[in-house]
Amino acid sequence: MKKPAQTSSPKAETNTPSRHRAGTHSNEIMRNWLAVFSVLLMLGGCVASKPFNPSKKFSPKELREDYDIFRASLEEAHPSLYWYTPKDSMDYYFNLGKSKLNDSLTESGFRYVLSSVLSKIRCGHTSVRPSDAAAKYNGPQGLSFPLFVKAWPDTVVVTANLNRKDSNVVRGVVLKSIDGKPIAFILDSLFSFLSADGYNTTHKYQTISNGSNFRTLYAVVFGLKQKTPVEFIDTAGNLRTAMLSLYNPRADTQRRATRPAQVLSKGERKRLELEQVRSLRIDTTLHTAFLEVNTFTKGACLRGFFRRSFKEIERKKIPNLVVDVRGNGGGSVILSNLLTKYIADKPFVIADSLYALRRSSTYGKYRNNRLVNWLFLEFLTRKRKDGRYHFTLYEQKGFKPKSRYHFKGTTYILTGGNTFSAASLFAHSLREQEDVIVVGEETGGGAYGNTAWLIPDVTLPHTGVRFRLPLFRLVIDKNEPKGYGVQPEIPAPPTVEAIRKNEDYKMEKVKALIRDRSGQ
Repeated sequence: MKKPAQTSSPKAETNTPSRHRAGTHSNEIMRNWLAVFSVLLMLGGCVASKPFNPSKKFSPKELREDYDIFRASLEEAHPSLYWYTPKDSMDYYFNLGKSKLNDSLTESGFRYVLSSVLSKIRCGHTSVRPSDAAAKYNGPQGLSFPLFVKAWPDTVVVTANLNRKDSNVVRGVVLKSIDGKPIAFILDSLFSFLSADGYNTTHKYQTISNGSNFRTLYAVVFGLKQKTPVEFIDTAGNLRTAMLSLYNPRADTQRRATRPAQVLSKGERKRLELEQVRSLRIDTTLHTAFLEVNTFTKGACLRGFFRRSFKEIERKKIPNLVVDVRGNGGGSVILSNLLTKYIADKPFVIADSLYALRRSSTYGKYRNNRLVNWLFLEFLTRKRKDGRYHFTLYEQKGFKPKSRYHFKGTTYILTGGNTFSAASLFAHSLREQEDVIVVGEETGGGAYGNTAWLIPDVTLPHTGVRFRLPLFRLVIDKNEPKGYGVQPEIPAPPTVEAIRKNEDYKMEKVKALIRDRSGQ
């Protein structure tokens, strides 16, 4: 149940919750410290990366030494290592991972051993990344699994087949098995390598559906065969089987017609990049503004964009606002709070508690941004009786709504499995507001809490493999069920027919709601 609508104007809201403790200048202090941190980052030296050889194998001794640093770093500093998985269970998974290092492995093989362990923590902010050299590698590509998919509970639909001459396994067919393995078994196997907040599976299904993740993970877990039998339901509803060939990029490249690259100026490239991550479109027929925000990172120039957008919405007296954060993986909490302020009708709190376990580290030399993180912990956290280092500037602080260009109509927030971290905070802060309706699917980011804020990369010395190590535990709302995302008030799950037609089913759902409410 939503709380009763506020009778006072949002502009008149000046009081913060009684549990507010932060000083009135906390935002200014935060901005000053962030400016200092940015300068320090720019002063950091650059290290030349070594040429990458994907076939290079590391000895068991090198792998184990890297693994020991991996485990010890997590046990020392991860604030939520045992939040969902008890210590004895994590010890078992750590030991199991190390038992797989008796033979030499390539970097990619080692990464998947680490990923299988990290997934057991159930922390969406803790994940494995390639070494710097591997991330920059652009060498020849070999044979690969050809299918892209859209996955959700009980259903996996093909969205593309790289083998364009394959007339059987096409967009819209529903996969039932691959190489004799039921599709549910395949997904469960792939999920064991994916990190997510708590027990959330929406994020894992969406991760499988993103880009080449399904193709890549399938090849790693099950291997590749030149010909693979697949069982599927075709677009006419018939159960069929076919043989699926691997994709050969060299052969396919020869068939593709090359086009001259379009030369763009630096300004044009920047404009196009910004349009891809945030945009405003106003439909005067539907009397609706569509605000798409795919990131809260600082490089997206969001402050000016939000101000201009809400100014335009107010000038045109638009009564409906759709905020699309389905593709928003998070970023700066300052920027997600800023968007919330334009819509919230009363002060809101984003953190019941926010703390780190310690300020220093035995393994700090393997972390990036070491000095920046130390300064943050040393000067912006306070040790309390529980022995933890709390970031008190954000704990139980009430953020006031904007008065200028504040939106007073009905807001629809579109969410999905990619809605993560700071984007989940945005959806959670507004969900209970009377004139806000969350439409779509459960957010990938947790509603109870997560381990966001400071997240340095740890680089392992022998392999160069990196993993993200969150330093803070953020309890967003202790009254929320633990381990799940922000739930939509009006679900809009995918359907096979919508995928076949390439329809934006969530957007169509919200447009139908607007038409119904306005009597159109």
